[in-house]
Amino acid sequence: MRNIVTHALKGLAACTVLWAASAAQAQAPSQAFPTRPMHITTPFSAGAVPEVMLRAVADRLQRKWGQPVIIDNRPGGHGFIAIGAFKRGAPDGHDLIQLDSLHLTGYQHMFKKLPYDPVKDFEPLAPLMRTSFFVLTSSNGKYKSLGDILAAARAKPGQLNYGSWGVGNPVHLGTAVLTTLTNTKMQHVVYKDANVLYTDVSTGQVDFALGTLAAVRAFSGRLVPLAVAAPQRHADAPAVPTVAEAGGPAGYEASGWLLLAAPKGVSPAVAAQIRRDVQEALAHPDVAAIFASTGYEPFTLAPAALRAYIAAETARYAELIGKTKIEMD
Repeated sequence: MRNIVTHALKGLAACTVLWAASAAQAQAPSQAFPTRPMHITTPFSAGAVPEVMLRAVADRLQRKWGQPVIIDNRPGGHGFIAIGAFKRGAPDGHDLIQLDSLHLTGYQHMFKKLPYDPVKDFEPLAPLMRTSFFVLTSSNGKYKSLGDILAAARAKPGQLNYGSWGVGNPVHLGTAVLTTLTNTKMQHVVYKDANVLYTDVSTGQVDFALGTLAAVRAFSGRLVPLAVAAPQRHADAPAVPTVAEAGGPAGYEASGWLLLAAPKGVSPAVAAQIRRDVQEALAHPDVAAIFASTGYEPFTLAPAALRAYIAAETARYAELIGKTKIEMD
């Protein structure tokens, strides 16, 4: 009988230990995120300014998280190739994507059918960067002001040309809006590569193009900014007038911004952590120095403000695209 009691007590003790361990495990917080390597898909090619800045942020996140953060470059196809790859990823926050403004706010007004839903497929997590575009021309060219360009366009409708790196991108759309507001006709020259575009602008083969300060700096004085398409002058180029100051339409603005998104339905706790850690990375001096060298600005908004901003931009693009009548197949 004593042996039976002894075995029973031992069994009871073992069960108690197991129950206590299970209870403690149930009460303990889940393992810290991320639990495996992260993947961030980007529609930009390696070396493009948005991709370089994404890598700077990813480096800080990798140090913070103790997990590899892998950048997957999927350029081309208006970003649809990258989006398709992202949609095949994990829905738990370990697969993110870098998107530009038009992916979420503009393409739905240009394409008759999109291979994604900008509302249902993405959970916008953290804005990354934004920039205002400048009107750029050759420093050795005949146009010394935006007024010169607009005067030439009015004098010879359809003969003056401008370039962009594809149909429907922010630079193309921004210039199309400028021609609409100024009632001018210009020829659009389409490029597949931004570096080739700005090379041709710098040599005068293309009259002008919208671009960032990064393009100006990359071409070492061969490109000159005539005006900035923003409500106020740029802090890094205070001598450059706004489009309105240079004789262009008042209120004209052309800009671009980028953010990180997760699949729709990602855990609120995971979303909050990624958002918090990205903001910390953007504030790091090493990352801030890279931003300063490119002319892009870090972009931070709280979740509610970000949703409101995206909604406002969507409405703005609907109006602009309606005016320019840009349609994509």
